[in-house]
Amino acid sequence: MKRTLKIISKILIIIFLTLSTQVGGAIYLITELIIKKTIRNYRLIKVGIFIVTYLIITFTVVPYVAPAFGREKIKNNDLIAPCTIFTTLCNRNYVTPELNISLQKISKSISKKHNGIKLIYLDANFPFINGFPLPPHLSHNDGKKIDISFIYTNIKGKVTNKKPALLGYGIYEGPNPREYDQIEACKKRGYWQYDFAKYLTLGISNNQLKLSEKATKDLLLEIVNQQKVGKVFIEPHLKSRLGVHNLKIRFHGCQAVRHDDHIHLQLK
Repeated sequence: MKRTLKIISKILIIIFLTLSTQVGGAIYLITELIIKKTIRNYRLIKVGIFIVTYLIITFTVVPYVAPAFGREKIKNNDLIAPCTIFTTLCNRNYVTPELNISLQKISKSISKKHNGIKLIYLDANFPFINGFPLPPHLSHNDGKKIDISFIYTNIKGKVTNKKPALLGYGIYEGPNPREYDQIEACKKRGYWQYDFAKYLTLGISNNQLKLSEKATKDLLLEIVNQQKVGKVFIEPHLKSRLGVHNLKIRFHGCQAVRHDDHIHLQLK
């Protein structure tokens, strides 16, 4: 029984690492097979070798293999950056070359309009294999999708690159009493997962930040004005509030999660 539980736990670890990083499960399995249990401090050595091997492969191997699958790392610079280092560590920062170009254009344009403001992205795609899921997202599986953070103001009312949520998700800009409440409509229809992302905050938030409607509207306009962009997802009440009316902006459906904490964009 004890052996069975160990096997099950290791299988769950492999599944978790695969779904969260794509390559972690395979690296863990190889480490498990190579490191002998007779070695002194077996568990400590196994964990250490796994971490070192994972980091080496993530930063020195994966970026050079990904282009064979039509993807490349997002080109971070002074104008574009991930919201959290976990996006990079988990290999969730890969896109097609076309999307990379569009992101660079958007970042340059928004920086010109709002000096010092970066394009902050959340989850993009894994580096390999079209159709490979990137949980918890439904469609980030072909290199053509990415989530972009809203732009906020600090306590002094100045736009800032800081974000209210630890991982970028889960701090919502909900509808006011006069706006259509799509969230409540979806939940009443039984889509319990619709505001699931609130649990990703881990109870940590920067409550001093406020949504900059002006800067976020400018960001949304820059996104929809990109010729290669085919669809943009954002909650209906924010679309109305920001006053951006463009056929590219769609409702993502109740089967997804709410989009009043980020902007989802995808290429044609």
